[in-house]
Amino acid sequence: MHSLKRCLLIGNSRWHWAIKKTNQWDFVHTSPKPHTFASNKESLLAWAAVGPIPSEISLNPTLRLSTQDVPLLNLPHWLGIDRALAGWGAFQKAKTSNISSSGILIADAGTILSLTRITVDGAFAGGQLVPGLRLQLTAMADGALNLKDPGLSLFNTPKFPLKTGEAMQRGSLQSLLGTIVEALREEQMPIWLCGGDAPILYEELKQRNIKVFHHPNLVLEGMVDLYLQINQDQDL
Repeated sequence: MHSLKRCLLIGNSRWHWAIKKTNQWDFVHTSPKPHTFASNKESLLAWAAVGPIPSEISLNPTLRLSTQDVPLLNLPHWLGIDRALAGWGAFQKAKTSNISSSGILIADAGTILSLTRITVDGAFAGGQLVPGLRLQLTAMADGALNLKDPGLSLFNTPKFPLKTGEAMQRGSLQSLLGTIVEALREEQMPIWLCGGDAPILYEELKQRNIKVFHHPNLVLEGMVDLYLQINQDQDL
């Protein structure tokens, strides 16, 4: 187990791991576990963070990937590394598959739904941020006396549910779908979808006959690609 090589992205609510196994990379998403980190520390190839970094895990700063390491054009220094990595991963895949003629739009459906626009030349061209499904539900429950968080377990609901919890779920989902559909209407770019809530959005977008390139682990794939490019002379 200790011989496995790993990349780690510390997210807002989960830790995301890319694990090298023989000739492939596996992707695992866990709750934050600082108390078990020591067993993985020696195998860490690279790490990045958009969420809180526990002080007790003592990450090696020389292994940290930052936005400045991502070879996209016009990346502002303040852009989240997760958006930069997703943009890089999608741009590389689109270029390889020759599907980037009009640029690309990445929708990362995590704690925040981020839309990131990348031009055909590989330049950051802005984006949008919207609260994700979980954040919308908790915000409604926290902000309204008679609303309770229904959770994310049931999303197979009618368009206009009778039950309050299902209405909260459907409304939150519709807000994300509307954001994506409107962005597509304005930009007419291929959309790349990733993130923890991507499977829910993917099924809904397919029902609307919207073509989507669904890569649930796009951020981690971009991270691995970037690490390999930076360290291409090393033997993994």
